[in-house]
Amino acid sequence: MSKLMGNAPSRNLWVDYLKSAITVLVVAHHAALAYTTFAWFDDKVYINSTHAVVDKERWIGLDVFVNFNDIFFMSLMFWIAGLYLYKSIDKKGRMLFLKDRVNRLLIPFFVAVTVLMMIAYFPAYYLSHPTINPIAFVKDYFTTERWPVGPPWFIWVLFVFNFLLLLFYPIVRRFNAAALARYFQRQPAACWLFLFAISWLLYVPVAYKVGAGTWTGLGPFDFQLSRLLLYFGYFVLGVFTGKTNFNAGILAAGGPVTRNWKTWIILAAAVFVVLTLVSPRLAMLVKSGRLTAFNGWMIYYALYVASCVCSCLAFVAGFRRHAHTSKRWWNSLSDNAYLIYLLHFIFINWVQFCLLNIRMPAIFKFTITFVLALALSWLTSIVLRRIQLVRKYL
Repeated sequence: MSKLMGNAPSRNLWVDYLKSAITVLVVAHHAALAYTTFAWFDDKVYINSTHAVVDKERWIGLDVFVNFNDIFFMSLMFWIAGLYLYKSIDKKGRMLFLKDRVNRLLIPFFVAVTVLMMIAYFPAYYLSHPTINPIAFVKDYFTTERWPVGPPWFIWVLFVFNFLLLLFYPIVRRFNAAALARYFQRQPAACWLFLFAISWLLYVPVAYKVGAGTWTGLGPFDFQLSRLLLYFGYFVLGVFTGKTNFNAGILAAGGPVTRNWKTWIILAAAVFVVLTLVSPRLAMLVKSGRLTAFNGWMIYYALYVASCVCSCLAFVAGFRRHAHTSKRWWNSLSDNAYLIYLLHFIFINWVQFCLLNIRMPAIFKFTITFVLALALSWLTSIVLRRIQLVRKYL
């Protein structure tokens, strides 16, 4: 995964382990989508469905799990993705860095959306058209479904962010990130308020205008319009964090941000619980006319943004504080995280498809899907990375 996020001049174990842990959360997130109570399947245009495969077995507990992940984990992924890029450009130069990004991001993206996602979405096509007709499937994939991007959307958006960083590199180079980091190092509450304000400004107005779940794009270049600025903001924050000596500065092992890792975890859990419990109450107040839709929306998304910030800080501080002992299995997970990210959707959809007609509680189906998808994508990655050409890019 370090090749996806940028090659670190010096390896940080806790960052590697954090990246791979978020990748595992991505796998679990997609494994849960077939079994949420809000899942639905469009049997005419499957790409309009909430997920490629939707089971009749549901469990509301997976709704909670999916919502928790969805609030923060991609923002955190973009923050991590920006962490080593400034020093990488500084070391390689802009042209060599761009070539590296094309090789490690753009080329794998096109392979993923043209080959891997086609394999991954075949169960969805079969559920829509109960026939095995490869020509009809390929035609439907590129026309009716409009070349669906799936999870690799993150990779092409990350490439664009990398390219923008190259364009504005002279400005980034002049910015004194160290002074700001020193202030936040001493004032963790101010750090939280800053992250909350930035997150709110970059997300809430846009989401209110275009809709919180709005996606757009052309062909495989699909992205969530409501969150594009939020993701770019976290990417930039990652770049500026990486411009400093963050392991000895703002994220020092004994510093206030890291030292308060328990506080961040408690806050993350508390804010998310409040968000989950208050949501139906707000909807009821709006429906009864006792609260305007605008005010209800703003209250909900203020809590939403607070949950995002607290969860990000909880994961960062928790891993900075505790992930300091190298473990062989976790090293392997980190080394293979990028390919796991690219491959897992295939195994997710096919396992879910095979479980459709088996009577079993949703939690068991989710567990089977998650374990098999993670294990099979991990094993496949290990095998593929023995091929020199694959290892060169991934």
